This record gives sequence, C-alpha cells and structure tokens, in this order.
Amino acid sequence: MSDEHVSTLSSAIARRAAEAPDHVLLITDEAQVSYGEMDRQGARIAAALRRSGLGAGDTIAVLAANRLSYLALMVGAARAGIVLAAIPVSAEAAAKQSMIRDSGAALLFADESLPFAVGARVIMLDEEFEHWLTDGATGDATPVAVDGDAAMTIIYSSGTTGTPKGIVQPFRYRARMLESGGARGYSADAVTLLATPLYSNTTLSALVQTIGAGGTIVLMAKFDARRWLALAEQHQTTHAMLVPVMCARLLAHPDFDSTDLSAFRVKYCTSAPFAPAMKREMLDRWPGGLVEYYGMTEGGASFVLFAHEHPDKLHTVGRIAPGGGEVRLLDDDDRDVPPGEQGEIVTRSGGMMIGYHNRPDETAESRWIAPDGGVWQRTGDIGRIDADGFLTILDRKKDMIISGGFNIYPSDIEAVVAAHPAVTEASVVGVPSETWGETPVAFVVAPGGDAGEIREWINARVGKMQRVADVHIVDALPRGPIGKVLKRELRDRYVGALKEAA
Repeated sequence: MSDEHVSTLSSAIARRAAEAPDHVLLITDEAQVSYGEMDRQGARIAAALRRSGLGAGDTIAVLAANRLSYLALMVGAARAGIVLAAIPVSAEAAAKQSMIRDSGAALLFADESLPFAVGARVIMLDEEFEHWLTDGATGDATPVAVDGDAAMTIIYSSGTTGTPKGIVQPFRYRARMLESGGARGYSADAVTLLATPLYSNTTLSALVQTIGAGGTIVLMAKFDARRWLALAEQHQTTHAMLVPVMCARLLAHPDFDSTDLSAFRVKYCTSAPFAPAMKREMLDRWPGGLVEYYGMTEGGASFVLFAHEHPDKLHTVGRIAPGGGEVRLLDDDDRDVPPGEQGEIVTRSGGMMIGYHNRPDETAESRWIAPDGGVWQRTGDIGRIDADGFLTILDRKKDMIISGGFNIYPSDIEAVVAAHPAVTEASVVGVPSETWGETPVAFVVAPGGDAGEIREWINARVGKMQRVADVHIVDALPRGPIGKVLKRELRDRYVGALKEAA
C-alpha cells in the first residue's frame, strides 16, 4: 500500500455537485438524477453500508441490469472505501453462484430472485432496497480517503476461454480515467449514451470519463437499435461507447439514415475486432469523429485509433494513447521481436490490476517479468507494429490453430470467409484432428447459403494449411455481453456433436 490518496467516483460527483448541483448526471427510463441528488444518494448508501457492519476493504456484490440504483451503489461503495464486485447477469446460474461466492461479498444487491445459496445477505433492488436505505439514513456518511493501491472493483471476465476470473482493480485504475475525461474529448456539456452493461469495463470507462468531466449519462437498460437511435436524437447525444456488433446493427437499421445524429462529436468503439470496412462506413455515414480503443480490463497500455484523422490506418487499432503506457512484442521464448515482426503483445502502465481474485497462479501466468524486473501484462494477442507506431492485431494467441506443425491464425481465414456473398458473420475455430492435431472449422451466419458450396469457395481462396475441414451454418454466433464471439462455445458444440455421432 502507498500513502497516496486518489479521486473516486464519489469524490468526483461531490465536486461537481458543489459546482453545479442541478446539472443532470443520469437519465434512465426510471428517472433523471442530478449531481446533487446522486451525491446525497451515495451518502445514504455509504451510511447504510456502515450500519450493515461493512467498512473499507469489505466487499459487496451487484447482480443487476443497468439501472439508477446500480450506479448509486457504485458511488456509495466508493465513498465508504468498499469493494464492489460486478456480477454478469448474462452468466449461467452456476457461474453466477460461483462468482458471488468467489467475491466474498457480505451483501448482494440483485434485481432477480436467486435459485441458489450465495453465502451473503441478499437485498432485492425493489422496496427491500428502499427500506434498507431508509434504515441507514442517519448513519455515518463521512467519505473515506482511499489509498490508490486499495482494491476498488472486481470485474469478472467474459469467460471466452474458460471460467470467468475476478479482475481486481485498484482505486488508482479508475482515478486515471476520472482525470482523463477532458483529454478524451468529454466536457460538462457532453451527453454520453451507454447501452453496454455496467458490469463491463467498456461501459465503466466511458461512464467514469464523462462524470470526471461533469457531463450527462443516458443509460439504457438493454441495447435495442431502434430505441438507441431514438434516444440519441431525443437527447442530442454527443458521445457514445459502442462495440462492433452494435455498430453493425445500428448501421443496418432502417431508421439510421433518417435519424438526426448531427450532435455527435465522437463515437468510441472497443472490446472486439472492428472490421476496417465498418469503420469506413461509420466515417461515411455518421457525423462526428470515430475512435477505436484497444486495451484490457486487466490494465496496461491503451491504444487509440482516431479513425477520422488516419483513414489510411483503419486496419490497425492505433497508437499508444499519450501517457498511456508502454508496449513490447515477444516471441515464443519471451524475447523482443525485431521491428516490424509479429509477436505477443505485452504492456504496462500506471493503471494495472492488482490480480485475479483468489487466483495467484493465474495472476502470475498473466504477467511477464522483464529482465530488469519490470512487471508487464500479457494480452494474449498477437500483433505487429508498423513504422509509424500503429498496432495491428493479428489474432488471439489462445485461438491460434496449430495444424501439422503450422501456426494458423483464424482471423486470416475469417477475412476470406466474410467476403463470401452469402455470409454475414463468420468465426473460425480449431478442433481436434487425428491427422493434423487441429484443423480449422468455420461457423457462418449465411441465410439461404449452402455449407458445401461455401466450404469449396473458402478452400479455393486460402492456403493449403488454412483449408477448413467443415462449415456449419448457424442462426447466430454466440456472443458475450459486450459482443465478443464465444469461440470456446463453438468449439465445445462441435466436439460434443462429434462425440454424440460416434
């Protein structure tokens, strides 16, 4: 621990409340809340948490969709120095139970009934929450001066490659975001539209930067393209945080071109591969700038592509943000690769996770210790940096297929598959092969398409070792809460079908 005290979501709201108490902080379907009201709500929650016997360093968990009380709990927890574990509502019941227990939370705030025991007192976000809050109205609401290295949030990973892990972020991690809002284009008159879940670091990044600049958040409970466009026009939205699948659905919606989006200053997009063609379409059809972020919930360097300023670099994720940290590319022996060559991306910055909750071995595996003793975060991605410093992501290291001793990157095949006229979405995974060790299989969304014809079309256009053994047409690709394709689920589905057929 250090002795350095840092800004929190609570202290940032308190400062803004003192300057402009009536300025609108949050707009939801439930209500409209000012900075002054949220400051008071956070104080009541901090008092109620203390009356419940919790103090700095203790943990609460939240299992809920986007709503006013979710943000208020974040503010109250920060005010009391209490750790908040964000549990994904999209997870299966067994995974939710495991995450809640892993968090060690003393209180769980939920908007759904639970069919399992969690080892914590459950407070439903309805009248029960209001009664609990009223009981704490006279408690101690004094803000805690938090240590920058103290745990602040536990964000559970999407589980795309296995069981979700709790990523423990320190207060310093979020303080950097609070302070960077102005540099990232947010201001007091910003109106940011958010429709990704509050248990996602993607959402929290934009939310915290907007609040740090004193702006307004329009929060959707769940993404719906038609409703999103209506809200953007109604509130004259200036900023939005999106993921690529949302961009695709908005651009394809029949209301898009007739919606007034002229107030937009910038759209941010992150969390999943963002096709250059889609970036180009957004630049052509959507007013305002377009910025792509690349980074990890675990922390480390952030890369930023200002697509409207660098239309010739749309195949990249940009360069390291100013003051955003450092990057190195490593070969399979953890040695630096020569300039221009590809390697595993490792990064470091002043904003790094404390570690994976209750998983010291996996925390150690996620880090690379340099010869000088410096600690770097492994991203698990393979990339290449060009002469201008722009990073291109080639693939996930764990998704790489090793077939007959050759390294095959699924993204290379996916780029070919996506060009087929019948294919709207595609994902390629490696499945076990007695002959090759692994072999590629393509899952495609192709209404009216023929799997055999698509397979022949692909294999006529890729290298010999890249040829797919099979093509499966599916109604939709399985995705996590922020749009990442769950390749593990596709792989398991395919292998399971083979076992059943055997």
